[in-house]
Amino acid sequence: MTQKARLLSGDTSTGRLHLGHWVGSVENRVHMQDEYDCYFLIANIQALTTRLDRPKEVHDNVMQVMLDYLAVGIDPKKSTIFVQSELPALAELTVFFSLLVSYPRLMRNPTIKDEIRDKGLGDNYSVGFLLYPISQAADILAFRTEVVPVGEDQIPHLELTREIARRFNQVFCQVDAHIDDADYVKQGGLFPIPQVKLGRSRRLVGIGAPAEDGSLFKMSKSLNNAIFLSDDPDTIKKKVMAMYTDPHRLKATDKGKVENNPLWIFHETFNPDRTWVAEAEERYRNGAIGDVECKKRLIDVLVALIEPMRERRLLYENDLAEVQMILREGTAKANAEANQTLVSVKEAMKQRYF
Repeated sequence: MTQKARLLSGDTSTGRLHLGHWVGSVENRVHMQDEYDCYFLIANIQALTTRLDRPKEVHDNVMQVMLDYLAVGIDPKKSTIFVQSELPALAELTVFFSLLVSYPRLMRNPTIKDEIRDKGLGDNYSVGFLLYPISQAADILAFRTEVVPVGEDQIPHLELTREIARRFNQVFCQVDAHIDDADYVKQGGLFPIPQVKLGRSRRLVGIGAPAEDGSLFKMSKSLNNAIFLSDDPDTIKKKVMAMYTDPHRLKATDKGKVENNPLWIFHETFNPDRTWVAEAEERYRNGAIGDVECKKRLIDVLVALIEPMRERRLLYENDLAEVQMILREGTAKANAEANQTLVSVKEAMKQRYF
């Protein structure tokens, strides 16, 4: 039998998952479970890089993410779910890989710069925060991953991971630097060069007001502009009815702007009735349909998507012992795999002594 290619993705334990996670990465993970050998990480150590003052919150959110994984359809019979901090090999691999990355290269990572700016960190961030991308590379390479479903904001991290994999293979496995990425393992490399799998929506906007320059914020828990995959129908209704639309449209007969309008971005992303969306957008531009009617239609669409997930989540919430067992078993399996990779890394680096 042909061995399945390895896939890895994950989320930091900063709270429940929302629609931005769904279209950015989670949807792909669910749909790719039959095709790939899947590992899904709950990254609690990386959550601590910006939440060190809230360790219990990070701890409790591990279970929230786990419940969301099971609720959206990640099947523990097909996929392995694990907790980052329970795999000591990941920390060792982070140290080894950090030796392959210069400080200037690390600071060129635009996601790091964005995090420093968006969280107002200034110069007040830890070395652990800067190591985040290298830690993420360790998560991915520990499983010799070939495919990584991610959102657009994670692309810089993935590019660094790819650079680390190439560099390790060249330095310690004597792989020619001029060969194609697809041929690294064939030429004796330890690590495949992982490929990125982007979601159908690279950057879902939030439901709140834009920035002063008119740009829309990304959906985010911290900005309180998210619709969660565990929201009940009443909560979804309240959020959608309060959603930011065209501020210049004061009544239903006013002509409206579809572009850069969260209401229509959501319809274009989630509404399967493409004919209705196209016709309604044209009517909206001409002042022939109101925001309320369009929002009601969006509520129906989102409830149809989220309610089955919420109902599955409630079932798992009523059997947390089973959920804990699934997570424990997945973590044990992942730990064995990561340890095996660590041994191979030490052997390649001539640093295995016993």
